[in-house]
Amino acid sequence: MGPLIVIVALFALTWFLLIRPQRQRQVAQANLIANLAVGDEVLTAGGFFGHIEAIGEDDLTVRIAPGTNVRVDKRAIARVIPEEDEEDGIDGEIESGAALDEGQERDSAGAIPR
Repeated sequence: MGPLIVIVALFALTWFLLIRPQRQRQVAQANLIANLAVGDEVLTAGGFFGHIEAIGEDDLTVRIAPGTNVRVDKRAIARVIPEEDEEDGIDGEIESGAALDEGQERDSAGAIPR
């Protein structure tokens, strides 16, 4: 009876540490894909940020730059970017290059002094 308890305990431990979290991630990804809408800002698995322009059966058309649309498989969407992130100035730091440290200023050419 002792070895049987050890086997059952190992199976339960494996279930709670490996199988259950993986299933939760799968359900979360399926919900993310099911709730995509035109106009959402998304991050692809390849690292591209863009806005959804059209939704097909298995793919999306994503605008990654003005006049540049790419076709992406729905499963390649890593996450949807919430609108409040855009308002916090995250995009401004990316577009302007490196962020300035406190008290640091750009020189006349716009470069950050070292």
